[in-house]
Amino acid sequence: MQDQGTNKPANIESALGQLLSKSASISHSPTAAPRWSDFKAPMPGTVVNVATANDVLETVKYCIANDVSFLAQSGAHGWAITFHIGQKDIVINLRGLNEVKFNHNDSTITFGGSSIISEVTKVADANGAQVPLGNCNCVGVLGAILGGVIGHMMGLYGLGVDNLVALDLITAEGTLIKVDPHNEELWWVLRGVGPNFGIITSATIKAYPQADRSVWTAINELYLQAPMSLFLYFATSGAPDYTPTVIVSPFYAGLARDGRSTFASILDIGPVVTDMQVYPYLQSNHANDPLSGKGGRKPSYGAGLGQMVPETWRAIWNGYTEYIKNPAVGNSSVFVECYSFETAKKFPDSSSSYPFRSTVKYIALVNNKYTDASLDQAAEAFGTKVRDLWRSTDGRKQNSTYINFAFGDESLPTVYGDNVARLQELKRKYDPCNRFDQWFPLI
Repeated sequence: MQDQGTNKPANIESALGQLLSKSASISHSPTAAPRWSDFKAPMPGTVVNVATANDVLETVKYCIANDVSFLAQSGAHGWAITFHIGQKDIVINLRGLNEVKFNHNDSTITFGGSSIISEVTKVADANGAQVPLGNCNCVGVLGAILGGVIGHMMGLYGLGVDNLVALDLITAEGTLIKVDPHNEELWWVLRGVGPNFGIITSATIKAYPQADRSVWTAINELYLQAPMSLFLYFATSGAPDYTPTVIVSPFYAGLARDGRSTFASILDIGPVVTDMQVYPYLQSNHANDPLSGKGGRKPSYGAGLGQMVPETWRAIWNGYTEYIKNPAVGNSSVFVECYSFETAKKFPDSSSSYPFRSTVKYIALVNNKYTDASLDQAAEAFGTKVRDLWRSTDGRKQNSTYINFAFGDESLPTVYGDNVARLQELKRKYDPCNRFDQWFPLI
């Protein structure tokens, strides 16, 4: 139901406002809930800034009763083009749910549904602990983790979803329940495809003691043992020249004295510039902070690879150097994330709805970055071309893409793997009205 002559949901201030906590608010400003990328971003007419789990629950119940589409937003980094939130719809801004607590009795951390990675790592570090999360400080923890979450420490502790202990879930029926391994179906589906089945208002995750660990920069491709990960970037020097550059950025979670010998092969190649530094756990994601700013246009294309073929990467490099001759797209980049999956593979494929733990070795991404909307067509063409090149030699029987890196035009098997039929069955069981339909909808 909508007010006549307006895009606002009917009586939202009077009908919903009185049910919210004093710290919650309702806004109709287009800037109330900014997103990391403005490219085909949700454009709600109303933003509900919640402060408690009950605020989220009441907002969901209001949307169900009034047949209003809604989207829960935490870090606001999801870039897929599957969103269809318009001026008559609601974004539930979860940023007020960011309390983080370290549980000393069992070495876990409980955090609110909108806590970002830096907030959780800060609490972990203050307690001499570390948590296997993503690599960008500004990203919402649950936004990443409900898709699986890959990160530097997965070689040691597995995927982020492998370390969850419990979740507080608002369901499609408008109820708040606790989900843990005893709820076998929901526990399986939420850990990989969570946004299609509800809103998580709080979560508890395992934490691990810190040792004398360090981060080293500059290695080349080698056998990735548990403490290691590797990023390979095609990037530029930035303004004013935008000189194309190949950057290899490694991570080593271990003793500082072991770093140089572990990465000797890259040093033997003779890089033009080497910047090797030791960082404490709390600063392990700082290198990605320049990527964190919201706004601008960032259509991004991902692919999961079973192998890396040099000829393919040479072709991509040639295309990239041609593309960035236009300085307006000079901050765009191409990269691949390489992790050890040794620990992740100790969990069976059937342990969660994340589909690629035993099949995808490398996770590649085109990250376009510009401000002029007239460049959309060129950016989409470049992203599609690179993705096609990856897929042509990926060594996979079918296209596979980590859902958090997907553009949004992928088929369901591409992002959900062999789980599509089971996911659709559970979707019809737990969300038959398709209330949660913004993120690669299943039905």
